[in-house]
Amino acid sequence: MIAVRLPTVLRPFAGGAERVEVEVASPPTVAAVFTALEAEHPALRRRLTDEQGAVRRHVNIYLGNDNIRDLAGLQTPLAEGDELLILPSVAGG
Repeated sequence: MIAVRLPTVLRPFAGGAERVEVEVASPPTVAAVFTALEAEHPALRRRLTDEQGAVRRHVNIYLGNDNIRDLAGLQTPLAEGDELLILPSVAGG
């Protein structure tokens, strides 16, 4: 089981949940988690990835303290019990 923590702005697309747990097939990767999320919450997946399946520029996904962009992106391997944190980018001036 892999947990995904959602920011307030994305919770309506996951039934209001702050945290969603998904079961993924082996080997678990961030991409496999997104596939499982899409099955359970289709509207949520569309807000995380673009039409080509890449993580949207304004979305940051962390495994521990590491942004998955600094790891292996969507192919980042996960272990049972890992938790992903999704944070939207903050812009302003």
